[in-house]
Amino acid sequence: MKVSLSWLKEYIPVDLDPQEISDRLTMAGLEVDSLENLYDYLDNVVVARVIEVRKHPNADSLSCCTVDAGGQVPLQIVCGAPNVRPGMFVPCALPGAVLPGDLKIKKSKLRGEKSEGMLCSGSELRVAGDAAGIMDLGEGHLPGTPLETALGFSDTVFEIDLTPNRPDCLSVIGVAREVGAFTTPRAKVNLPEVILPQGKLVSKSIHDYASVSILDPDLCPRYSAGMLFDVKVGPSPFWLCRKLESVGLTPINNVVDVTNFVMLETGQPLHAFDFDNVAKGKIIVRKAGSAIDFTTLDSKTHKLDPEMLMICDGERAVALAGVMGGENSEISDTTTCVLIESAYFNPISIRRTAKRTGIATDASHRFERGVDPEGTVYAMKRAVSLIAEICDASITRDIIDEYPLGSMPVTLLLSTEALNTRLGTNFSAKAIGEILQSVEFGVEQTQENQLKISVPSYRVDVTRPEDLSEEVARLWGYNNIKTSYPLVPAKGKALAPVLGLREKIRQTLPGFSFYEAINYNFIHEASCDRLKLSETDARRSVEKILNPISDQMSVLRTSLVPGLLETMKRNNSQQSDTLRIFEIGKTFFATQTGELPEEREMVAGLITGARCEQFWASKKTGVDFFDLKGIVEGLLDDLFIRDALFSKLEKGVCPYFESGFGAIVKVSDTVLGSLGKIDGQVLKNFGLKQDAYVFDLDLALLLQLMPESIQAAPLPRFPSLSRDMTFIVDKKIEVGAILGQMKLFAQGQSLIENMFLFDVFEGKPLAEGKKSLSFRVVYRSTTKTLEEKNIKKIHTTLSEVILEKFQASLPE
Repeated sequence: MKVSLSWLKEYIPVDLDPQEISDRLTMAGLEVDSLENLYDYLDNVVVARVIEVRKHPNADSLSCCTVDAGGQVPLQIVCGAPNVRPGMFVPCALPGAVLPGDLKIKKSKLRGEKSEGMLCSGSELRVAGDAAGIMDLGEGHLPGTPLETALGFSDTVFEIDLTPNRPDCLSVIGVAREVGAFTTPRAKVNLPEVILPQGKLVSKSIHDYASVSILDPDLCPRYSAGMLFDVKVGPSPFWLCRKLESVGLTPINNVVDVTNFVMLETGQPLHAFDFDNVAKGKIIVRKAGSAIDFTTLDSKTHKLDPEMLMICDGERAVALAGVMGGENSEISDTTTCVLIESAYFNPISIRRTAKRTGIATDASHRFERGVDPEGTVYAMKRAVSLIAEICDASITRDIIDEYPLGSMPVTLLLSTEALNTRLGTNFSAKAIGEILQSVEFGVEQTQENQLKISVPSYRVDVTRPEDLSEEVARLWGYNNIKTSYPLVPAKGKALAPVLGLREKIRQTLPGFSFYEAINYNFIHEASCDRLKLSETDARRSVEKILNPISDQMSVLRTSLVPGLLETMKRNNSQQSDTLRIFEIGKTFFATQTGELPEEREMVAGLITGARCEQFWASKKTGVDFFDLKGIVEGLLDDLFIRDALFSKLEKGVCPYFESGFGAIVKVSDTVLGSLGKIDGQVLKNFGLKQDAYVFDLDLALLLQLMPESIQAAPLPRFPSLSRDMTFIVDKKIEVGAILGQMKLFAQGQSLIENMFLFDVFEGKPLAEGKKSLSFRVVYRSTTKTLEEKNIKKIHTTLSEVILEKFQASLPE
């Protein structure tokens, strides 16, 4: 919203500096984006005195003028004005000036004579309407004086960024009300008095010519109209053009310019119909009713929805209600009879129409935010009186004002105690009343601590007591409200345990050279097929998206694996073949139709490429399953989750793993997740050409198994004693199963500190289908140095348990 200071002063007396007005408006909630000097284009225009005038030797209609523009030497300027004469004081645009219309002044030659500037008319400078000759400034000026100073031109244009809840300030009068609230003393807006000139009134009533019917009063609660005859359409007077141009509007003709002027002045959009083109003299406000084509004033044809509100005559649609008029009833140079529309339309209906048609106008901008339903008649009469004056038109008697539902004034009960509690202030009822009265709220004190507030009809944003509290706060000044802090204990609430788990994982995995990836929660609908999931797999319970971003993201993910494989593909395409990435995110499993999906948070990781960074002394070795297993073991160890076992996957559990290269991770009977090598066909399905290894773990289960507290133990004082044992077992027996049995045995033995596998052997001289496993058992006492006799019996018993449990044998 743009408004000039001189225009504001027509409605309210204000002597404040423009910058101070800007600051105060901003603090009152009307943020001023910029201040613009309306006459900044006069910077290089000065007062000049004409010294000599002589005929141009090569043009009868031109004169060569010698002028004193305040410089050391006179200037020669070629001029075509008939009224230029010696001794005359005139405006002179010097080289470098840029006049309205982007006219750049520079030294030049006109018909062979040099011209060092331009002598200007009032019209060329946009300071007067006379374009017939050079502007005569009168006597008593000093040559070289800036024209802006000599004539006292000073005006500032405020550009205000309004929030959608303040449509009342989409007018000069609305902004003037706000300015009046902070002037000293507080001033009330002087509205222009609207008096229809008696000499312009004809004998017949508007009802003899026109009628208005509102078929959808919910969408058009009020419709007012006035009519004029013998209208002379033409250019607008200078003062009207200047006002419109000052706020960025282009004058069109005197009728349309008046409707725009009144809209800017009052905030009420108006529309002028060529009444001769209104069939049967009828105005019918109704919905379109069917999908029709309609051509608007900009000569564009729009397909209308049946629910769009239209202004129709006796035969057809003539306007998109509240948005734009129709080409079939626009004002033209031959128009003589004009019907002025001033209506109140439902904001939601107008916004819907504007969005669907893609039309954004000054009128729709105001209607969709809400205009004053009680201001339609005033604005219409204001426009009619101005058109009668400017266009020398006659006015029909009476007006049309259809208001079928009427309106109820908004009154609110305001508790001063509640307001002061809300704002942290100590206002009296009298002080609150004075603040609200400054913006024309009606105030009546009903009790000691209660006020009855009558809300002006143009304040459509004030509907509850809390809105009144906001009014008091902004008008008094937000910066005057003292800062206060809530009385809360300094101790903060403990973070959710899962947040700590996420952070711990983000600290641990980068230690294994991992980078965190963040993928969309949406994946391709074919991702389950690419992973070769069976039809009964729970991960096929995907939740479909109603309005997906693209067909590549049409369902919610049930696994993090597809996202990691897609990330690997993007990196491989950029020649980044070695990759270690992980992701922490939610997976979603569809439940019943209409219900929210079940969410499970997972952590997954992927490794591919070389085992270590290549340098001159290294050998290129690719990662394998045991690299991934070691990473998972390290992660679990860092989370203090002990005794994790890695067991062979049953067939069909994770079909995207290559057979024999997949395992589940479990602690006791709790399955935490899986890890393995991605199957070759799955790699091909995702467009990958190199091996990849993936793990995924359930965060909720990890959280359950993490200890709530960690107990420190002193460093050992006595040395350990290690003994090895080797078993020959069937190849199908898992190392994890043997270690599990050994750890189970160790639970009753205080001297066993640790045990682990340190060697595996297969091949001759072992029998086919057999393998040799060598384990190391570490013994330690907290009270003494152990000797062989202290551990011999334990070691022998442990060996016998394993031999019996797994039908193993000892090497010969």
